[in-house]
Formats: sequence, structure tokens, C-alpha cells
Amino acid sequence: MSLNRIVVAEDEAPIRELLVHHLRREGFSCTEAADGPTALRAARSPADLLILDIGLPVLDGFEVIRTLRREGRDLPILVLTARAEEIDRVVGLEIGADDYVTKPFSPREIIARVRAIARRAGMTRQAQPSLLVFDRLEIDEAAREVRVDGVDVALKPREFALLLELASNPGVALSRSTLLARVWGFDFEGDERTVDVHVRRLRLKVEEKPRLPPLLQTIHGFGYKFARG
Repeated sequence: MSLNRIVVAEDEAPIRELLVHHLRREGFSCTEAADGPTALRAARSPADLLILDIGLPVLDGFEVIRTLRREGRDLPILVLTARAEEIDRVVGLEIGADDYVTKPFSPREIIARVRAIARRAGMTRQAQPSLLVFDRLEIDEAAREVRVDGVDVALKPREFALLLELASNPGVALSRSTLLARVWGFDFEGDERTVDVHVRRLRLKVEEKPRLPPLLQTIHGFGYKFARG
């Protein structure tokens, strides 16, 4: 049994879009829902896992779980909620949720929880890391390496993640706040200057020393984009 198709049911668009972005980066196919009835319809269609916000409009997450379990549907459910009270966690698990995450959370935590649920359910993961090639530059997600002319330029983990994020969206301008959310996560307490510092380091290691054409372009007053080449 494979885990590939995930329904992300969350009414806050920035959170939903961030989760979908990271899940798709991992190779999963995602369906989005912003309210309870839409979440139900999506979960009833072919789906392998449901990421479900409790505070959905029209029909809340608890009722979505009750309905799915009453219908005999056993797809794994990961609950997201701003409610930290123990009673809410207990109720969610007792009515059929498989795991429970309290906001705020980082996308990395959600990916880890998804993998854990998949292991417990005996699912295998079909997603494969990517290899991005831009002339002399290679970004190897599986090896966690960035190579120029076949030589690893030895990036730190956060530098690698930032370059991968930009290079995965060539020609697309990404704001500093978007990069912070996608690379550092919701729980990061620093400011947007952190992005600028890491871009400067990337330019030194990936552009200046290997003498590559400029790849990381500044969008003044906004953020950065990766040149299409």
C-alpha cells in the first residue's frame, strides 16, 4: 500500500499553501480544502491521508472525523489545531484521529508526522528526491549536495534548503517572508534580514568562487528569484 495522495484541509490559506508546497516538494500529490464539506468530499475520493484542521468552517474537523469513521473509511488522519487543551486532544484521538499537532508548527514537523503515520499504517512512500541541473550547476536533493563542474561546494543545511527553494521555482520572485516560512518554518523567531545574510553566503559560494553567471537576483523591496539561465 502506497502513500501518495494527501488531502490538506485548512481554512487559513497561508498555512494550507505552505503545507501543500512542502508536501509537493516531497513528491506527494495534494488536494486542498478550506471547509468541512469540501474536506469530506476530498477524503471520500481516492486519498491516502487527510491532514485536517479542527477549526474548519461549516463543518468542523471533529464532525468530519466522526462522519468518515461512521462510513467505515479508515484513511489515516493527522489533526491540526490551535486548541492546546488535553480534552481536545483526547476527543480527537478517541473519535478516530491518528495523530495530533498543535499550532504553531513547522512544516518539517508535519512531514515527519506524515512519515510516522505511513510507517504505522504499513504504507510505502513513492516520492523521489529531485536533481536540478543548470548548466555547470547541479542541486542534488538526494545527496544533499550542490555541485559546480562536479565538485561539491559544501553548503550548510540552511544554505542548501534556501538554494533548493529558489531553484525549484526558477524565474519566480519569492518574498523574504515566504522564504522564511518555507525554509525556516512558522516557529522561526528571527527577522527577514536572515534571508539576506544567507543569500550573500550563497552568492559567494555558488557564484563568485566558481565564477558562475549571477543566479540569485534581488527583487528590491521584496525578495529574490533564481535566474532561469
